[in-house]
This record gives sequence, structure tokens and C-alpha cells, in this order.
Amino acid sequence: MDDVLRFALLGLGLGALYALTAHGIVLVYRGSGVLNLAHGAIGMAGAYVQWELAAQHGVPYWPATGCGVLASALLGLLTHLLVIRPLRRASSPARLVGTLAVFIVLTAVAVKRYGDSLELVPGRLPARLLTIAGATVSEDRAWLLGIAVVITAGLHLLYRHTLFGLGTTAVAENEGAAASLGWSPDLVAAANWALGSALAGLTGILIVPVIGLSVGGLTTLLLSALAAALVGRFSSFPVTLAGGLVIGVVQSELTRFGSGVTGLASSVPFLFIALVLVARGRALPLRGTFLERLPALGTGRVRPVPLVLAVAAGLVLVSLSSPLWADAITNTLVLSLVILSIVVVTGYAGQVSLAAYALAGTGAFIAGHAAADWGWPFELALVAGVLGTVPIGLLFALPAVRTRGVNLAIITLGLGTTLEAMVFQNTDLSTTPGSDGIAVGKQTLFGVGISGIDHPQRYAAVVLVLFALATLVVANVRRSRTGRRLVAVRANERAAAALGIDVRAAKLYAFGLSAAIAALAGVLTGFRSTSVVFSDFASFDSVTALGLAVIGGAGFLVGPLFGATFAAGTVGARFGDLILPGLSDWMPLIGGVALVLTLVGNQDGIGREVGEGAARLLPGRPAAAADQDRGDEAAAAVGRAAPCALRVRDLTVRYGGVVAVDGLSFDIEPGRVVGLIGPNGAGKTSAIDAVTGFTRAASGTVHLGKRDVTRLPVHRRAAAGLSRSFQSLELFEDMTVLDNLYAACDRPGRWAFLTDLIRPGSRPLPAHVLVAVREFGLQDSLERPVGDLSYGERRLLAIARAVAASPSVLLLDEPAAGLSDDETRELAGLVRRLAEEWGMGVLLVEHDVDMVMSVCDRIVVLDFGRRICAGSPQEVRRDPAVRAAYLGDLEPEALA
Repeated sequence: MDDVLRFALLGLGLGALYALTAHGIVLVYRGSGVLNLAHGAIGMAGAYVQWELAAQHGVPYWPATGCGVLASALLGLLTHLLVIRPLRRASSPARLVGTLAVFIVLTAVAVKRYGDSLELVPGRLPARLLTIAGATVSEDRAWLLGIAVVITAGLHLLYRHTLFGLGTTAVAENEGAAASLGWSPDLVAAANWALGSALAGLTGILIVPVIGLSVGGLTTLLLSALAAALVGRFSSFPVTLAGGLVIGVVQSELTRFGSGVTGLASSVPFLFIALVLVARGRALPLRGTFLERLPALGTGRVRPVPLVLAVAAGLVLVSLSSPLWADAITNTLVLSLVILSIVVVTGYAGQVSLAAYALAGTGAFIAGHAAADWGWPFELALVAGVLGTVPIGLLFALPAVRTRGVNLAIITLGLGTTLEAMVFQNTDLSTTPGSDGIAVGKQTLFGVGISGIDHPQRYAAVVLVLFALATLVVANVRRSRTGRRLVAVRANERAAAALGIDVRAAKLYAFGLSAAIAALAGVLTGFRSTSVVFSDFASFDSVTALGLAVIGGAGFLVGPLFGATFAAGTVGARFGDLILPGLSDWMPLIGGVALVLTLVGNQDGIGREVGEGAARLLPGRPAAAADQDRGDEAAAAVGRAAPCALRVRDLTVRYGGVVAVDGLSFDIEPGRVVGLIGPNGAGKTSAIDAVTGFTRAASGTVHLGKRDVTRLPVHRRAAAGLSRSFQSLELFEDMTVLDNLYAACDRPGRWAFLTDLIRPGSRPLPAHVLVAVREFGLQDSLERPVGDLSYGERRLLAIARAVAASPSVLLLDEPAAGLSDDETRELAGLVRRLAEEWGMGVLLVEHDVDMVMSVCDRIVVLDFGRRICAGSPQEVRRDPAVRAAYLGDLEPEALA
């Protein structure tokens, strides 16, 4: 019992430090809306400044401590000014990568200056032994707890009762409104970056007497601090303190009583992160002053002749290279494979994953045991490692179903770190007796020796061929139906689901394919020697890999090769040594600086510039647009969904105590247009959201034909024939007009996820979509990016895309908003033809009363969520309740 209490008290001291670190993260987040993944590195820098001044230059402890804290504050301020502020127009993932760039630069500088060894640093807090309820514990733990409590109370008072704190809260809630009141969001963010980073430096200085001073030790505290900050919802300092203390106590107790399970104690932060994120099931409300812009994507087009020539030239160079250059080529290509896996999951699917090296290590682990335990040859072990990692990748993807963005980055990093601690660092699982890893021997491929030790050129050639094949697979996916669905999910999950795309399946597919490519890289890394050594698969290397992916261009197939050249041990490092001897030692720092410059100057990376240059020099065959001369009205009818009536009964939508829709019932018959009108806030959009499955706060029943779709998710309702447009359009901005339409009308078969890897296939637009293209006047805009369209054209595309999904019933949410009178009249005619000539049932939500009265067969009027009238346009005009609630303020001619 004494041990339980003693380790609980020890854990309180450690948890207090976690909480202090978390407070710094919370300060930065509250002030700028950025999750600072460089926080641990900034604290590490402050700790090293203090140690160097005190231990090597004789500066007294407390002045040296003040200098260390100030150094961290200055680093935080510079991070905001030089990296984060220029990225204010960038996407949240880009700002996240910006902090990762700072992490890379600071760790590279620290390793270069101080090395990666552990320094034992004496503490200055009182260290007498105290006896509490029979348990003996050092007094410094009580001091740490007291410091944490005092700082927590101070921060709580500062941000609740001072003008600065109230200003920070105002900026956090609404930057525009705060700016209108005289608060500068930039100044507030800078102050919070400096204060939060100063707290990181203080925490680093306080914790090094406990855990020792090292580059890796302080940066890996990030997960524990993130877990505590998540518990406090990145806002409450007292709750964050409580979260940090609980994590510290649980970790301490497991260190004492869970020693039988390797890595269990170090996995506690991840368990907290997983529980909090999955339980809440939504991303953090990251702020952005401007509309976020995602990095550009390549087309995935492959020119066969240049590709064959490039691979052949590469094989010749490999065969003529020295062993040192062959090793550099192998390193470059293996790292390129890791980055290629990031292109799939982050570039194409938009999911920020920091698990690439954990999955690579998993592939090496499975293949290593297949070779060492079962005697499988290299080729079979390779296949086992790749295929065996796919289910692990799907497990990593499960959090992506409920979380996204930076939340997903945190949980994948935590899961990878846990895998490393519990499996890779477990000598019972990851070593063969008498070896420093899993002994796999020298490899042969179909009887030919390819050992990376005896035949480095042959091994490099094998890696080159496999890299080329993997790149072709990813190129096929990009051009395929599956690829369009991944990009649709990346661009807009709501719109993708509304078109019948299973968002969950798309994310799982991206993670599975990414895991397979990362596993291929892991096997090739592990089997180049006679033993698979798992120190090659440090989880935090995934952070660097993501940064390199951004440098190369996370959406481009050539990006991995360019990004990989900035890493140590690669071809880029070898060339650097030829130009300036010793330059390779600086490659991590060069890569970090290059990442910062890439983010600030060109988010799309080197790949976009290279791709555009290659397109000018080697013009390829343009993408097949659509056979616009094919099909007529009769042929178009083949692609349409069967006519079905929509029947909605007792639809009710509640948001907390507010009833947005109250017992609404209506029918939409095939070939009929039903209008849904009412004043702002009447519940019209809420009704559409409920009918199409976009809100869980709904009750009632929805039938499409004879099918009850009430409990179906959004994508299955859409597949059944229920399509919609959005008031805010929600187009796929990363696609052309043609690809927007393909995303709606493509229906991959059961095996498309596999066949698209080998043969993406393409087909002309279906006849009914071609008719829709002509109807909406988009035939000359098919190859244009969505961003180049006028507002009216974007409106028409949103409806055409919904029509391309072959719906039985089409729900249009304010389709004429922002259109001119002429455009509105033209749109009214199109809506009428969709009903009369295409046989669709149409629900029209629109504020333009003239349009509604001229187009609709029947009108339903809502007021405060309740139906106050339903009937023909003439009946609605004459209804006194409608005049009083909705039409009374209109001119009489509008009712005529």
C-alpha cells in the first residue's frame, strides 16, 4: 500500500509538469487557433540555453533560468511572426505542418550543437525526503505540484478577469468581431505565442532534473501534454491541470505495477488522447481568418515512354554506381516510398496522418518474422509484410471515421508511438537471440542474390523497380473512379456523402493503400541488411516524413523523389558532400528550413513546378472530356433513376431546447415540383438536412417509393435516389467541372477498389449527364477548374452535379440565391423541365417568391418550424395566415 501512495505522489509531480506544458499549448491555441506541435522543441531549446549558461559559462542558476525562459519566449514569437502569420490564409493542416517545420529545425540545431546523448542535470528545488501517510517521497515533487497549482490559478485569473484575457477570449470566439472592437488578432496571437513558449521553457528547465536533458526526451513529452490539453478542451486551465495530474499518476503507477507489459506506462497519454477524441467525435474548432486553401493536386497522368526511359536510365546509373552511391539511391527510393504513402492518405484523401514509420515498421516486423521464424523467401516475406500491414492500417483509420485534421494527426502519432513502445522496443518480440534485431540473413530474389551488403547495386535496382510500380499504382488510383472519390472526400465530405460516396469507405481505402506502400518501404529498409533493426522506425520520424512530403508536393507523384533528397543519407546529401564536404551533416536542418520556405512561398511544393514544366516540354494527350455529340433525350432516360415518390411524415428536428422543424409532413410525386417557403429561420434548410440524413437531431419517417430510408446514412439515401444541392454550393474546388460530374455519376463496382489499382479505366459521361450538361450550358467548361467559373456557372454546376447522380427526387436549397433576374428565369425553366421531361420529383426551397409561384405545382409554407399552409400557388396566395406570417411585407404585384 505504501508503494501505491508513494508512486501516486511521484506521479503528481510528473503530472504537474505535463499540465504546465499543456498550459503553454493551450495559450498558443487560444491566442492563434494553432496547435503547436513544436512546443516540446521550444521548451527543449530553453532548457539547453539554461544548462549551457549555468554549466558551461558559470552563470548563476536563476539568471540562467530567466535567460532560458526568455529564449523560449523569443522562439515562440519568431515562430508566429515568420511562420504562422504568413500562413494565415493557408489550410489548418498547412499551419500544423508549419509548427512541424519549426520542430524539425530546432531539433536539428540542437542535435548539431549538443549531440543526442543524455545529460544528467542537478535540480535546485529542495530534495529532502518527506514522509506522507507512511510513504516517502522527495520534496521537489511537492514543489512541482505547488508551482503548477499557482501558475494554473494565475492563468485562470488572467484570462477570466483581465482585459488581456477577455481580449484573447474575444479573438478566439470571433476574430472579425474582436477586430471591430479594436483588438488586433495578430497582436493577441503574438503575445500568447510568447507567453505560451515561455511556459514551455520553464517547464523544460524544471523537468530535466527528473528525466535528464536530451533532445528526444523533451520533444516526446508532447503527447502527454497534448493529452492533458485535450482533457481541458484547450480552454480550461484547471481541467487541464487535473488531466495532467491524472495522467502522471496513472503513468507512475503503471511504471511500478505494470512492468510486465513493455511500453504500457508510456502509452498512457495515447490512451487518454484516443478516449477523448473518439468520445467527442469531432475536430477541434480550429479558427481561420480566411477561407482555407488546400494544396494543389497532380492529375496522375503517366507518359509511358518517358517513364520507361527514366527507369531504364536509373537502372543503368545504379549498375554503374559505387556501393556508397548505391546505398544513397536505396535510401532515397525507400524514403520516397514512405512519402508516397503520405501522398495517398494526406495528398489525395486529405487525412493528416503521422503514422507512416509506424506502419513501415509493422511491415518489416511481419516480413521479418515470416523470414526468420517460418523460413519464407524474400519475395513471399515481402508480400506477407505488405498485405499483413493493411489491416493494421485500417485500425489506424478507425479514428479517421470520427475525427479529422489535427485531431487525427495527434491520434495517429500517439498510436504509432504506442506501437513503437510496446512492440518495436520489446526485445521479446523484435529481436532474435544473438542478434540486434530479427535475423533474416542475406536475401535472394527468385534465386538471384540481392543482398544489400554483398550486392548493393542489385538491391538498389530492385528497390527502383518496386518504387516505379508503386508509383504507377498510385497514378492509376488518382485517375480512377476511386481516386475521384478520395479527392471528393478531401474537398468536401458533406457534398461527397450527398452524392452517394461512402466517406468512411473512402478513408479506410486511403489508409489501407497508404499502409501497404509504407509497409513496402519498411520491408525494403529492414531486409537490406541481415537483421531487421527497429531503431530505423522511430515514430517521430513520421513528422519529418510529412514535412518532406510537403516540400516535394503532397499532391504530386514526382514530389516524393524531390522531398526525399533533403534527408540525410540520400542522393541529395551525397551531392551536397561533393559540392561542400560535410554538408550532409546539415541535411536535417536544411530540410527544416526548406520546409518553412516551401510553406511560406509555395504550399504546393516542388512537384507542381516540375509537373507544369514537364507538361510544357512533353505535352501529353489531353484528358478525354466527354463525347458531347452522343446521346439524346431517349438515351438519357436510361441513366436516370426510377420515378419514386418521397413521403415525409411527422418530421421533427430539435437542437437542444429549440424545435427547428415541428411535425412536418409532405409528399413529392414524380414529375411534380413542391416549393418549401417561409421566413428566415423557419426551418427550411433543417428540413432538407433531416430528409437527406445530415442531422441526427431528427425524428419522423422518410419513405422513398416503397423503401423506408429513415435510418439510412446520407450516402445510402443518395444512392437510393435522394439527391440535393446546397445553399453554399459546396463544390469540389480541387476538381474540374468534368470531374465534379464524374464524382456524381460514377458508380464503382464491387471490385473497383482493386481493379483501379491496375487499370483505372475511363468512360464517357453517361447520356443523361451529357443532356444535363447541355441543359445547363456547361459543354464549353468541362475542362475548366471550378475556381475559374463565374458565380452563376457555379450555381448551375451545383444543380447539374446533383442531377448527374440520377436522383428520383431532387432537393434544391435556394438555387437562385445571388442570380440575376434573367438567370433566375432561365433556372426556373430548367427546374420545370427536370420535372416534366426527366420525371423527377423536385423540392424547391427558395426566397424568390416569383420563381416559386411560377414553377411549383404545390407549395408548403413554414413558420417557426410548423406548417401553416399547403396547397397550390393560388391557394397559398389567398391564405391569410401566409400573408400575415410571410407575404404581408411583399408588394401586391408579387402575389398576383
